Amino acid sequence: MTIKFPVEIVFALPEVQVLKRLEVPQGCTAEQAIAYSGILEQFPQIDLRKNKLGIFGQLINPEICLQPSDRVEIYRPVIIDPKEARRIRAKRSV
Repeated sequence: MTIKFPVEIVFALPEVQVLKRLEVPQGCTAEQAIAYSGILEQFPQIDLRKNKLGIFGQLINPEICLQPSDRVEIYRPVIIDPKEARRIRAKRSV
Protein backbone atom coordinates (compact mmCIF):
# COMPACT_ATOMS: atom_id res chain seq x y z
CA MET A 1 0.00 0.00 0.00
CA THR A 2 1.40 3.38 -1.04
CA ILE A 3 1.31 6.08 1.61
CA LYS A 4 -0.03 9.39 0.27
CA PHE A 5 -0.18 12.80 1.89
CA PRO A 6 -1.53 16.25 1.00
CA VAL A 7 0.54 19.07 -0.53
CA GLU A 8 -0.29 22.34 -2.24
CA ILE A 9 1.11 23.87 -5.42
CA VAL A 10 0.76 27.64 -5.80
CA PHE A 11 1.46 30.05 -8.65
CA ALA A 12 0.46 33.69 -8.98
CA LEU A 13 0.31 36.19 -11.79
CA PRO A 14 -0.74 39.81 -11.24
CA GLU A 15 -4.27 39.00 -12.42
CA VAL A 16 -4.75 35.44 -11.15
CA GLN A 17 -3.60 33.22 -8.28
CA VAL A 18 -3.88 29.44 -8.37
CA LEU A 19 -3.67 27.00 -5.47
CA LYS A 20 -3.90 23.29 -6.26
CA ARG A 21 -4.30 20.74 -3.50
CA LEU A 22 -3.35 17.16 -4.24
CA GLU A 23 -2.25 13.93 -2.63
CA VAL A 24 1.20 12.67 -3.57
CA PRO A 25 3.01 9.43 -2.76
CA GLN A 26 5.75 9.32 -0.18
CA GLY A 27 9.10 10.16 -1.83
CA CYS A 28 7.49 12.56 -4.33
CA THR A 29 9.74 15.46 -5.36
CA ALA A 30 8.60 19.05 -5.76
CA GLU A 31 9.07 18.76 -9.53
CA GLN A 32 6.96 15.60 -9.68
CA ALA A 33 4.19 17.17 -7.59
CA ILE A 34 4.10 20.17 -9.94
CA ALA A 35 3.75 17.81 -12.90
CA TYR A 36 1.00 15.80 -11.14
CA SER A 37 -0.92 19.01 -10.37
CA GLY A 38 -1.53 19.87 -14.03
CA ILE A 39 -0.42 23.46 -13.47
CA LEU A 40 2.18 23.24 -16.26
CA GLU A 41 -0.60 22.64 -18.78
CA GLN A 42 -2.65 25.50 -17.34
CA PHE A 43 0.32 27.93 -17.40
CA PRO A 44 2.69 27.00 -20.24
CA GLN A 45 4.88 30.00 -19.39
CA ILE A 46 6.17 28.14 -16.32
CA ASP A 47 9.64 26.81 -17.09
CA LEU A 48 11.04 24.77 -14.21
CA ARG A 49 14.55 25.39 -15.54
CA LYS A 50 14.03 29.15 -15.04
CA ASN A 51 11.33 29.59 -12.39
CA LYS A 52 12.59 29.24 -8.85
CA LEU A 53 10.69 27.09 -6.37
CA GLY A 54 10.12 27.46 -2.65
CA ILE A 55 8.34 25.91 0.29
CA PHE A 56 6.79 28.50 2.60
CA GLY A 57 9.16 31.20 1.28
CA GLN A 58 12.38 29.15 1.47
CA LEU A 59 14.08 28.43 -1.88
CA ILE A 60 14.35 24.73 -2.67
CA ASN A 61 15.85 22.40 -5.25
CA PRO A 62 13.16 20.83 -7.50
CA GLU A 63 14.48 17.38 -6.54
CA ILE A 64 13.72 17.79 -2.83
CA CYS A 65 11.32 15.18 -1.43
CA LEU A 66 8.17 16.71 -0.08
CA GLN A 67 6.75 16.34 3.42
CA PRO A 68 3.07 16.24 4.39
CA SER A 69 1.34 19.63 4.06
CA ASP A 70 4.23 21.28 2.17
CA ARG A 71 3.21 24.21 0.00
CA VAL A 72 5.34 24.36 -3.16
CA GLU A 73 5.51 27.90 -4.50
CA ILE A 74 6.44 28.59 -8.12
CA TYR A 75 8.06 32.01 -8.37
CA ARG A 76 7.90 34.26 -11.42
CA PRO A 77 11.10 35.86 -12.72
CA VAL A 78 11.78 39.35 -11.35
CA ILE A 79 10.87 41.90 -14.01
CA ILE A 80 12.58 44.86 -12.34
CA ASP A 81 15.20 45.07 -9.63
CA PRO A 82 13.44 45.79 -6.30
CA LYS A 83 15.83 48.69 -5.55
CA GLU A 84 15.06 50.26 -8.91
CA ALA A 85 11.32 49.84 -8.31
CA ARG A 86 11.66 51.71 -4.99
CA ARG A 87 13.57 54.53 -6.73
CA ILE A 88 10.81 54.86 -9.33
CA ARG A 89 8.10 54.95 -6.65
CA ALA A 90 10.07 57.52 -4.66
CA LYS A 91 10.40 59.79 -7.73
CA ARG A 92 6.63 59.55 -8.36
CA SER A 93 5.79 60.60 -4.80
CA VAL A 94 7.94 63.75 -4.90
